[in-house]
Amino acid sequence: MQFSRPIPVQSLAQQYNCEVIGDDQLFATGINEIHKVRAGDITFSDLEKYFKKALQSAATIIILNKKAECPPGKVLLICDDPFKVYNAIVKSHRAIQPMSATVSDSAFVDPSSIIEPHVIIGNHVRIGKGCYIHANVTIQDYTIIGDHVEIDSGTVIGSSAFYFKKQSDGFTKWRSGGRVIIEDNVYIGANCTINKGVSGDTIIGAGTKIDCLVHVAHGAEIGKRCLIAAQVGISGKVIIEDEVSIYGQAGIAHGVRIGKKAVIGAQCGVSKDLEGGKIYQGAPATEIRRIHREMAALRQLPEFMKTMRDKLKNL
Repeated sequence: MQFSRPIPVQSLAQQYNCEVIGDDQLFATGINEIHKVRAGDITFSDLEKYFKKALQSAATIIILNKKAECPPGKVLLICDDPFKVYNAIVKSHRAIQPMSATVSDSAFVDPSSIIEPHVIIGNHVRIGKGCYIHANVTIQDYTIIGDHVEIDSGTVIGSSAFYFKKQSDGFTKWRSGGRVIIEDNVYIGANCTINKGVSGDTIIGAGTKIDCLVHVAHGAEIGKRCLIAAQVGISGKVIIEDEVSIYGQAGIAHGVRIGKKAVIGAQCGVSKDLEGGKIYQGAPATEIRRIHREMAALRQLPEFMKTMRDKLKNL
C-alpha cells in the first residue's frame, strides 16, 4: 500500500510513541508485509527470529519490539507492540468509510459502461470503458477495473482479506489496505468472491475468464488469458502465470506458484509449485503422465503377484 504523500519518520515516532534508531530524517512512502516491501516502505516484526529477514529486506522503516543494529539507509522504530502500530498506520490511511449511497461520490464509472440495478460501488473505485456490471454485484473501496470487463450477479469484489494475527486473547484482524485490480477483457461469473490484498494488490490479468462460485484470496496474482472453472479455491499470495487452465473444484494452497500454460485437473489439490506447460491431476497434484504410468503398473500388479507366487511354489 502506498501513501498519498511521504510521511516523516519523526512524525510516526511521535504519533505512536516509538524510540528511533537510525536515520530519523527519512520518509515513509508506503507500508507492506515483509514479502511485498520495497524501498520507502514500512514493515514490522515482533519475533526476534524474523528480525534478520526484516532488517535485510527492501523496507526502509522497520518496526520492532526490541532494539537491534540498524543497517545503513534504514531506520528502526522500537515499541512494545509492532503489530498494533503497523495495523494502526494502515487503518489511518485506509480508514473504514461506511457507504451512504449505492454509488460513492468518489467513484468513477466511464459513461460507456452499463451498471444494472442494485450494484454497490464503493469509495475511490475506478471502472473503465465498455464494462457490464450485472445486478447485485458489490465492488468495494479502491478497486480498479479496466475496460470491457463483465461481472455477473452476486459477485463481491474487494472483500476484506481473511487474515488474522493469533494473540494471547484470541485473533486480531489485520486491516486490509490493499486493492483488487482487474485488467481489460476479464469475465467474472456469478457469486464469486475476490478479496483485496492485506497490503498489496490482488490482480486478475487481462483476458482471464472466471466461472461461477470461485474464491480468490488476498494478494493472489492471476495472469493473462487464464481459464478458471467453477468452485475453484485460490489461497492468498498464490501466483498463477499466463494461460493457465484450472478445472472445477481444484484447491490451491497458500503461496504456491503455477507456471505458464499449466493445466490443473478437476478436484486437484495443489500444495506446492508446479512447472508450466504440463497437465496435472490428483491430490497432491501430480503430472498426469506419471499418474498414467502408475495406473498401468497397478493394473499389472495382480499378474505380477501370481507369477511370484508360482515361482515360490516351484522353489
